[in-house]
Amino acid sequence: MANPPLAGIRVIELARILAGPWAGQLLADLGADVIKVENPNGGDDTRRWGPPFVKSHDGENLSAAYYHSTNRGKRSVAIDFSTPEGAETVKRLIATADVVIENFKVGGLKKYGLDYESLRADNPRLVYCSITGFGQTGPYARRPGYDFIIQGMAGMMSITGEPGREPQKAGVAISDVFTGLYSVIAIQAALRHAERTGEGQYVDMALFDTQISVLGNQNLNYLVSGTPPVQMGNAHMNIAPYEVLPVADGHIILAVGNDGQFRHLCQVLGLDDLADDPDFATNPARVEHRKRLREKLVATLAGWQKQALLDRLEAANVPASPINDIGEAFADPQAIARGMRMDLDDGQGNALPSVRAPMLMSKTPPVYDRPSPRLGEHTGEVLAELEVKDA
Repeated sequence: MANPPLAGIRVIELARILAGPWAGQLLADLGADVIKVENPNGGDDTRRWGPPFVKSHDGENLSAAYYHSTNRGKRSVAIDFSTPEGAETVKRLIATADVVIENFKVGGLKKYGLDYESLRADNPRLVYCSITGFGQTGPYARRPGYDFIIQGMAGMMSITGEPGREPQKAGVAISDVFTGLYSVIAIQAALRHAERTGEGQYVDMALFDTQISVLGNQNLNYLVSGTPPVQMGNAHMNIAPYEVLPVADGHIILAVGNDGQFRHLCQVLGLDDLADDPDFATNPARVEHRKRLREKLVATLAGWQKQALLDRLEAANVPASPINDIGEAFADPQAIARGMRMDLDDGQGNALPSVRAPMLMSKTPPVYDRPSPRLGEHTGEVLAELEVKDA
């Protein structure tokens, strides 16, 4: 098997909680040596963000499940860089690195000499990625950034939830997760530039920018029409029927993306007349008359059992699905076939649960050779390597 794509790249992670560690975990999956620098007094805050907590076979607390969701594949060193000695050790580590990821407040690392301008003199190839709520510039630059706040300010919550009801955030911290992903993209592009030119650079990532960016078609719906999109529950602003619908024993998702699929849906439901009705024959017409269309579908679907209907729709090539909880999603034959759940051996007799990265690569597959580290687990090992490099 070939080396993983980022083998030989060293990353120093001065980040905690989610966005920065998410980026670090993905870089580790791709083969980078990611060294997580943690405060000896408790480490990453998410180690305590439970229950639930991961337990060893003998009952030892191995940190919260939240921590393990975003720190696979890394080495942990416990160094207090608020002390001159600790800061000097981290500088020596960074001198050996290709990438730094940090998510401190704007200017927060300058007093330790761990800001980009201080470090690049000794390491001109360094790619330095700062992740904050609002970025390094603008009137909000010094505000703390929390995913919930960002979802509210950047438009996400205004289009999430039922019409007329309380605005809703997503059920996972999507501003953090997307910012972590975009950070990896930017870091890899910056590494390519450094490879060609020998010149590193500063990467300024903001949750606010990311959350606006990923609103996708909803952004363009506004920019073209001048009208801000609104909450539509599970309906789609531009497609119909594309929503959750009730059946006799629960609910299904119906995602009709074109007129041919709509005709097939009507055939399954015995509503062939709708496919030829000018009010419903085309997607623009269905969007315009979505309320009446939904009423007709709800009345018909009340007589269908969920699984029987889903089987018929699949046979007719009409996109539809059940609404699984997370347990049902992991138990789904497709998730099992794709190996989405992993159990990682920590070398001490514990199999720690994890979820593989959603990338299958034929020549340079991701590596999953270590679970999330214990606090300071690799301090001695990493510092010994540092001494060898300094010698």
